[in-house]
Amino acid sequence: MARLYSLLLYLALPFLLLRLAWRSRHAPAYRKRWGERFGLYGQRPLRAHIWIHAVSVGEVQAAEPLIKHFLARYPNAGVMVTTTTPTGSERLRSLFESAVRHVYTPFDLAPIMSRFLDAIGPRLVVVMETEIWPNMLSACERRGIPVVLANARLSAHSAQRYARLGGFTGETLRRFAAIGAQSPADATRFQALGAPAERVRVMGNIKFDVRRSGSLLDQAEVLRRRWGIRRPVWVAASTHEGEEEQVLRAHRKILDRLSGVLLVLVPRHPERFERIAALVERRGFALARRSADDPCGEQVSVFLGDTMGELPAFLAAGDAAFIGGSLVPTGGHNLLEAAAAGVPVAVGPHTFNFARITELMVREGAAIRVTDAHTLAQCMGEWLGDATTRAHVGEQGRRVVRANQGALQRLLDLIDGIYEDDSGTNG
Repeated sequence: MARLYSLLLYLALPFLLLRLAWRSRHAPAYRKRWGERFGLYGQRPLRAHIWIHAVSVGEVQAAEPLIKHFLARYPNAGVMVTTTTPTGSERLRSLFESAVRHVYTPFDLAPIMSRFLDAIGPRLVVVMETEIWPNMLSACERRGIPVVLANARLSAHSAQRYARLGGFTGETLRRFAAIGAQSPADATRFQALGAPAERVRVMGNIKFDVRRSGSLLDQAEVLRRRWGIRRPVWVAASTHEGEEEQVLRAHRKILDRLSGVLLVLVPRHPERFERIAALVERRGFALARRSADDPCGEQVSVFLGDTMGELPAFLAAGDAAFIGGSLVPTGGHNLLEAAAAGVPVAVGPHTFNFARITELMVREGAAIRVTDAHTLAQCMGEWLGDATTRAHVGEQGRRVVRANQGALQRLLDLIDGIYEDDSGTNG
């Protein structure tokens, strides 16, 4: 089965490269640094004892406290972070600048992975969420490098797909030194697929361990003064193709009911910024763009958040939020940054990427599920017009976040124990 996996991946390589080229039509960064995906780095100094893999923006955001911990506790170890997407790379750079190293994720083929490990020389690998690469795990096992699957989640649907691979899945999972599962259900699924029970620990979800810095609050205050202290503001965060039309229809309905409302629209992918700006203007809304530092006077009804890394500040500065990727079948995004800021949250029907978090928030009265532009307008209109209701839902969100914190420290204790035992170092 391992040979078949590698053969299929070799056959898929031309199509993977074509996909990168296709995506580069709107995001030119996808056509750059292809050598890194083949483990080719020239003479660049890349040595790092700790390798963290985070696919894209969401995983980089989740890994941020881990990276900060490693930099502080092991200042001489060096941290390498790999991402699959340029947006993940850009988010990493905005958070850490040159404090950590970055290359794009190498393809999971044995020769490529060997070149990568030769270049990096890691002593510990931390993989965020559910990235399971058989050849990487095999190569690390041969070299005695422990691999930890952190903040791991496995849906019932994904577990069924892995189960079709039979013993190959169990053989692969047994190569993890530890699996830090988000929930008992996740842990049970990993064990059912063959992961050794003694290596699977229920940690909780580190995304609940949201840390709001003083600088974030300062940024939010500056933004709010820019938008208008008294005007109602709602944020449509991480929207995808097909959602902006619905969000703008909802905004038109809200403006018919409440004058002066500002929509802060933040598309998920930067390659779509120009198209969304054009869409807003075609729909007849007065537009201000963050990237252009446009003034946001009372005549402006849509503020386009067309920059990277500012979404947490946008959410903290708003009165209410809709979290995108959920009115279309993308699977939704993280609600918790808004909830930690005390901002009431609405989501659409498609939230399978964050199913447990969303179900908990809705059940506890900390979020509301909407189905379309009409129900989104009703929800936002009610919150923006009633400060008491808005504050109650927002406070419920804060309470849910606080009640579920602690996973980060449990995960750090687990990883530190493995790294220090393996390398014989305490920093």
